[in-house]
Amino acid sequence: MANGNQTVVYLSEQVVVLFSCALSFLGSSLIILTYIVWSDLRTTPRKLLVYLSLSDWLSAVSYAFGVWRVFHTDSLDCVVQGAISTFANTSSFFWTVAIAVYLYVFIVRSSQRVADSLVLFFHLVSWGVPLAITVAAVSLNKIGYDASEVSVGWCWVRIHASDRVLWMLLTGKIWEFMAYLTLPVLYILIKRHIHIAHAALSEYRPILANRPQSHSFSSVADMKLTLIPIIFIALRIWSTVRFVLLLAGSSARQNPVLVTLHGIGNTSQGAANCIMFVLFTQPIRKRLCTALCCCCSKCRAEGQNLHDAPRRLLPGQDTSTQREEDSITQVPTDR
Repeated sequence: MANGNQTVVYLSEQVVVLFSCALSFLGSSLIILTYIVWSDLRTTPRKLLVYLSLSDWLSAVSYAFGVWRVFHTDSLDCVVQGAISTFANTSSFFWTVAIAVYLYVFIVRSSQRVADSLVLFFHLVSWGVPLAITVAAVSLNKIGYDASEVSVGWCWVRIHASDRVLWMLLTGKIWEFMAYLTLPVLYILIKRHIHIAHAALSEYRPILANRPQSHSFSSVADMKLTLIPIIFIALRIWSTVRFVLLLAGSSARQNPVLVTLHGIGNTSQGAANCIMFVLFTQPIRKRLCTALCCCCSKCRAEGQNLHDAPRRLLPGQDTSTQREEDSITQVPTDR
């Protein structure tokens, strides 16, 4: 189970977490790709989701490397991996809150202009603060081997740092706790506003029923962004539980089931967002299915062309020669 202050990461845990990293990598990539390919999906909320997906993509890559290696010393690659995952993970916290704030201003305050003006501020905070914290932690030699005490093979705050709890808070946990407090409040206010608005419009629905709804798909997709806080809390809670158990000095933080849930939770947000906002979003799902069908049809057509290619006339070959070749290929082989 554990060796002193070191939590053993079993092979089964590595396999499960690496699989989770792969799903998150693919999911984040698909969110980014759909945003690039289809211009009509480029709403501001979905753009914010892309920025969140960039953080999750980087987290998945760095975590996968750490889980694959399962570091045991403060090596250079351990420090680099720990720095990248610290930056990406903290940035993901900030972008998750930024999306909730944007939706609150846009939906509850009914001010798209103000909401859009916040995007630059979101960039400064969601990229700048994690970068400053990570640079400070690396410069002060706080990032390194942490014996998987609050990780699953990857590096984070050095286990031998005397002020490691302080740096654990600064490099992630304090922002995670703030997200736990902020996101539910914003989420409840948004849902409450939507419910009140729907109730107020109920008497006008027969009049509006036959009106064109050209933006209905985009509206549904944007509304689903309110589910990000729920996904965030459900996935991150296991990491928080292990941190609290570390503060309490409990060996329960080394339980293999809890370690596995921690690894899955920290690496699955990209995959969860992809399922919700790509695979479970009907217009995007239809486009993906159409694109896949077109690719399959194209491959079948190319294969048929290759099969028929020997029967085509070559330059300088007349039709009589082609007929002779066809007669040769059609000679019965039965004797």
